[in-house]
Amino acid sequence: MDQVLRQKPRQSFAGLWNISFGFFGIQIGFALQNANMSRVFQTLGSSIDDLPALWVAAPLTGLLVQPIIGHLSDRTWNRLGRRRPYFLAGAILSALALFLMPLSPAFGAPLLFAAAMLWLLDASLNISMEPFRAFVGDMLHADQHAAGYAVQTAFIGAGAVVGSIFPWFLEQAGVSNLAADGGLPGTVKWSFWAGGIALFTAVMWTVFTTREYSPEQQAAFAEEQARAPAPPVDALAGKSYRASALWIAAGVAVLLSVDWAGFEKEVLLLGALLVAYGILSALGIGLARRGRTTNMLSSIVGDFSGMPPVMKRLALVQFFSWSALFIMWINTTPVVTQYVFGSNDTTSVAYNEGANWVTVLFTVYNGVAAVAALLLLPWLSRKVGQVMTHSICLTLGAAGFLMFFAVRDATMLLVAEVGIGIAWASILAMPYAILASNLPQAKLGIYMGLFNVFIVIPQLLVATVTGSIMQALFPGEPVWTMLFAAASWLVAAIAMLRVKATLPHAGQG
Repeated sequence: MDQVLRQKPRQSFAGLWNISFGFFGIQIGFALQNANMSRVFQTLGSSIDDLPALWVAAPLTGLLVQPIIGHLSDRTWNRLGRRRPYFLAGAILSALALFLMPLSPAFGAPLLFAAAMLWLLDASLNISMEPFRAFVGDMLHADQHAAGYAVQTAFIGAGAVVGSIFPWFLEQAGVSNLAADGGLPGTVKWSFWAGGIALFTAVMWTVFTTREYSPEQQAAFAEEQARAPAPPVDALAGKSYRASALWIAAGVAVLLSVDWAGFEKEVLLLGALLVAYGILSALGIGLARRGRTTNMLSSIVGDFSGMPPVMKRLALVQFFSWSALFIMWINTTPVVTQYVFGSNDTTSVAYNEGANWVTVLFTVYNGVAAVAALLLLPWLSRKVGQVMTHSICLTLGAAGFLMFFAVRDATMLLVAEVGIGIAWASILAMPYAILASNLPQAKLGIYMGLFNVFIVIPQLLVATVTGSIMQALFPGEPVWTMLFAAASWLVAAIAMLRVKATLPHAGQG
């Protein structure tokens, strides 16, 4: 790759494999987190109502980390390349968090330590994950973007299968599945330790088997030169402080409403974040007005306020898509153990059988996603286009959530996971394929980071607001969250239909 290229060469399947194989390991980490952290928190003494507050660490770290990593990776070039330094750093820190998590009971405040490790794990996974999203766009020609994200989604599904099924597999192999003396079950501990090794190994595969295009080569690609935009930060100096004031006012209103409306204390975090964004955006505008447009704050604020139309409409879809997913990850264990297996006692055989069944359910939806990404999505997108494909898949996922609300048979819930798995595959592939083909290459990292903010914001809302709503309307009845999840995906399916008008290429429709 030392010569100057005028067009990105097409990658073979082996090339597509190497580019995305690291995501297999990253998703093992996410799957272990998603399928087991509610169980870990409950085993360490947390109540159902406290779970959203403990989970809030995960989306908060993503909100802070991803735009920063996207901004930095766009501007990085060293011996490892542009994105790969972040793959390596994230893998090391993620493996450390996965190793330490099972040791939580040995610390004086085990619940607090587990929450801190969740924070470290999610931040570290995001350090690796965000550049992986941009990496596909960096390495592939536009006509391979859909294939690249499909392969990445297949690895995500496969990694999630491995991460989700491992506790169940260990139990079948004779490892204890019961928590004894205030500790965590052996199935959970060994799953986290094995997951850390697998994550690090997979990411290292991509680091050592790929070589990135140099900045000079990236600049030489004619299609990328044609799409190079005027930096949105240049327009930031012309903006007023009105929007910043409105963000601050909204945050203050939320903070004041906590006592007035009797919301859970986690809602204070939401208000604080709104105030913080208002202040940071005002600072960014102020710096831009003084001609200081090269700093990180002004660049991120400028890019956020100057998002392309296609990204704005997809952001709404992402908001509702990920609201439902976070509801699922928090509440599937309480719903299945309480309504299907009939126990809330974390020391009981019934509860732990139910919790392990959740890992089987998560394995199924991730396995379905891996197959759908390679077989169903390419076929369906050729027939009806990427926009309609995503809308249809989200509707199938909503039907799966409705089954959780109505069905009380453990085996029948496997059918629900088929619909959820199809939707999950589409969520991981379709929006990113559309974006990678319609965004400027030079800013792909920051735009992917900012796009993922719309994954994080709904998770924060679910973590801060849903607990208050459920406590007020359906105390001790987590099954109602599945109805909210179904409605959220139906809204996302409808919102997706508005995206087509923003696409310049008919083939993307």
